[in-house]
Amino acid sequence: MKAAVFHGPGQPLTIEQVDIDEPKEREVVVRTVASGVCHSDLHFVDGLYMWPTPAILGHEAAGVVEKVGSQVSYLKPGDHVIACLSVFCGYCEECMSGHPNLCSNKAATQRGASDKPRLSQKGKMVNQFADLSGYAEKMLLHENALVKIADDVPLDRAALIGCGVMTGVGAALNTAKVAPGSTVAVFGAGGVGLAIIQGARIAGARMIIAVDKFPAKLELAKKLGATHAVDASKGDAVDQIRALTNGGVEYSFEAIGLKVAAEQAYESIAPGGIATIVGMVPLGQKVDVDGFSLLFEKRIQGCFMGSNRFRIDMPRIIELYQQGRLDLDDMITRRGKLEDVNEAFRAMKAGEVARTVLMFD
Repeated sequence: MKAAVFHGPGQPLTIEQVDIDEPKEREVVVRTVASGVCHSDLHFVDGLYMWPTPAILGHEAAGVVEKVGSQVSYLKPGDHVIACLSVFCGYCEECMSGHPNLCSNKAATQRGASDKPRLSQKGKMVNQFADLSGYAEKMLLHENALVKIADDVPLDRAALIGCGVMTGVGAALNTAKVAPGSTVAVFGAGGVGLAIIQGARIAGARMIIAVDKFPAKLELAKKLGATHAVDASKGDAVDQIRALTNGGVEYSFEAIGLKVAAEQAYESIAPGGIATIVGMVPLGQKVDVDGFSLLFEKRIQGCFMGSNRFRIDMPRIIELYQQGRLDLDDMITRRGKLEDVNEAFRAMKAGEVARTVLMFD
């Protein structure tokens, strides 16, 4: 099959032929139809996070089931599915306590060191990224990395739900539990930030402040539910938020992956407020908060994949889309082919797109 292969930080992905194995007992082969280009992949391309190479990146994908292993009962060939990196075993302490996104038993859903690799080139392993590897014509996954969806859901929109939309909407509804009538600030109006804004709107927030330095992204944020926009390139964003809210917001979110933005998100909350850090702050960097401010019951917390239970949450997100309450159409700025992946990264870094979706059909 054709795939975009990652050979190391700072290098463009290259289009190559890669071998994919047959599915084992609980594995599934999915023909990839659409794969979103997420900022998290860019962190690895830029060397802010590390992954063994060669590897196939991509973790926001949707497609159609081609083959299933002998013990798979949840899916059958022809089913339309969304892939999710929150692969769960179903029986560890985290899964059993209602936090499958934090599953601590990943070995149960991966192949062992002595097994034939899922992906290879000339007999040598190609590393699978996040148990998915969505920048390829096919994916070989554990069945617990997939949720079945209706055949009439557009797969390019469905792909967004696999990471960015699930992360953002989940951060607002599941992690922070934004209250009706509350005030919210969102740092970063990319794919995840726009989903947070929509999640806050669905939750009933009365004021949603989008913070970014690209005017086009702020305009899209207002279209999708932001009531106010703060241009971070024109003055201190925290001061602007405090002026708009008479002291600070009740909920803030960081959706970029920058230390300074995470600190600003915390500084922008009012006493009793909650700052939720959704972006991937580079490895080794510390987020500093003023110790005295904690006496005012300010809180800072992390978020992984929107605290999802994806087989429950993703069908609900699809219903919100079908009802017209969640806009996925306008979140796709561009569509391209697999060969356009490096251009998609460039456009993301330049702030030209909310999401590029690579189409395989």
